[in-house]
Amino acid sequence: MAMKLVTNPDVKGVFKQYPQPVKDKLLLLRDLIIETASQLEEIKTLQEILKWGEPSYIAKPGSTIRINAKKASHKDADRVAMYFNCKTKLVDTFKELYSDVFVFEGNRAIVFECDSIVPVDELKHCIELALTYHRIKHLPLLGV
Repeated sequence: MAMKLVTNPDVKGVFKQYPQPVKDKLLLLRDLIIETASQLEEIKTLQEILKWGEPSYIAKPGSTIRINAKKASHKDADRVAMYFNCKTKLVDTFKELYSDVFVFEGNRAIVFECDSIVPVDELKHCIELALTYHRIKHLPLLGV
């Protein structure tokens, strides 16, 4: 059975508000989240909603993933971030695995420059861990 994507129509309006380079990068991150979820047999439904006004993604066995612009100044945004629940072991695990691949913000986010290349395989692995977090949270290094 194919995974079902349930989308809040307000999410589309949020994406429209971003400047083009930010929107392009955020839509790439969105596509990677949806693609990863669709490849996980245990995920039957992925919800795309707004949390704190930000596009957010949640599946039953997982922890919420949010994406948004990171503003370097009030006038522009040149970076985006993929946020994870800071009360989980997700970002600490990502740091163990990929400290040489990603730029992190504390224990809550992976940050990307809008003009940078996204390490797709590594990011999809992080997304998979987040989307299945409640099943694997008890395992050392989340079972990696």
